[in-house]
Amino acid sequence: MATTQRDYYEVLGIGRAAEEAEIKRAFRGLARELHPDVSDAPDAQERFREVVEAYEVLSKRETRELYDRFGHAGLRGGGFTPTQFDFGSLNDLFAAFFGDDLFGVGGRTSRSRGADLGVQVEIELVEAASGTKREIPFPVAVTCGTCGGSGAAPGTSPVPCGTCGGAGRLQRVSRSAFGEFVRTQTCPACQGAGQQIEEPCSDCQGDGRTVEERKLEVEIPPGIHDGQQIRISGEGHAGGGGARAGDVYVEVRVKPDPRFVREGNDIFSTVDLTITDAALGATVSVPTLNGEVELEFPEGTQAGEIRVLRGRGMPVLQGFGRGDQRVLVNVAVPRRLNDEQRKLLEQFARSTDEETYRADEGFFEKLKSAFH
Repeated sequence: MATTQRDYYEVLGIGRAAEEAEIKRAFRGLARELHPDVSDAPDAQERFREVVEAYEVLSKRETRELYDRFGHAGLRGGGFTPTQFDFGSLNDLFAAFFGDDLFGVGGRTSRSRGADLGVQVEIELVEAASGTKREIPFPVAVTCGTCGGSGAAPGTSPVPCGTCGGAGRLQRVSRSAFGEFVRTQTCPACQGAGQQIEEPCSDCQGDGRTVEERKLEVEIPPGIHDGQQIRISGEGHAGGGGARAGDVYVEVRVKPDPRFVREGNDIFSTVDLTITDAALGATVSVPTLNGEVELEFPEGTQAGEIRVLRGRGMPVLQGFGRGDQRVLVNVAVPRRLNDEQRKLLEQFARSTDEETYRADEGFFEKLKSAFH
């Protein structure tokens, strides 16, 4: 991360409502100005890294949403790390981000960044509350150990492409009444590599990469939400021609917990009281994310009342504090009565008056405060 922690929208000089095309234009302009190949300013390299980092965050929906909601702290919690760009050519930069070069012509694209890959991990709600670790297996393309990624058999080397002469691209010039037009396309013979393999490596069949099973231990931060992604930089598929590997995006799915419903950082649960418990008062064990707690319910507790357990909800992702747990009281009415129970209830009904069911004057005020 950039040490200055400047606002990414400010770094690119755009508004928070900027669309993808505007973000791309802003990045291109600043990259042309600040790339160390172009600028002699003493702080050009650091500013260039800052611009690249800002573009990486704002050009992707997942990281942009995380940044808009939680800022730099949210990105750290979500596993974002900026690209470690090697300051090669300006053409390489635009090929890495946009799949083309700065001027739209010329330049070879043999160094192609490795593809990203996505994996999914499932955790319990209580694990999302406390944070956890998971070891995730996945298949990934790695540089072939036999040929070192060249794709050529040991003792041989790739040769320049005979179609494009090693340029990786073909140019076609057409003439019209308006002048000459130059059209550039990727060489179909070498697919833009600029070289061809006469004797392919027997292990990778000339691809330069093989597939292996890999395991990663992923740290899942407390407070993560269902569907959020954690980015692990440089652990994806190997790139071509020695380019950097892609990234791994771990999608975290939080399993539903039958005891709770999550709303933001608050959780909701219910507690069942019998009519006698509600009328006479009772102490009941209630589940929370940190285990069972004993709650006292006074006599005359009503169905629909809400008890608020402060700080018993989910922790704020990469922040401070926790949400609350709100416990909704449900009074269970008996469905089947024997003769003796019926007589007792009828006797009770005859002995009641208006005072027996007089409403608590502060009930509705208590109910309102439970939702604040």
